[in-house]
Amino acid sequence: MKRTRKAYRVLTFHTTDAAMEMEAFCRDSGIPGRLIPVPRQLSAGCGIAWRMEAAVFAQYRADIARSKIEIEQSVELAL
Repeated sequence: MKRTRKAYRVLTFHTTDAAMEMEAFCRDSGIPGRLIPVPRQLSAGCGIAWRMEAAVFAQYRADIARSKIEIEQSVELAL
């Protein structure tokens, strides 16, 4: 049986500290997602990315922007 791909928003970071800040911010704010290795399609400074469902990103986009965490890339991918 073939697995159906879902749309995810992947955020990459220049530093591991920024990735960890995002994890803590999302945990404290109740925003679902998780840290993952940067997908092969992308390249990033620290090699760690934050993945969340695309719909969740759309819902919390303004909150994430207000967090002032430095995001290198924000890309929607089917994973």
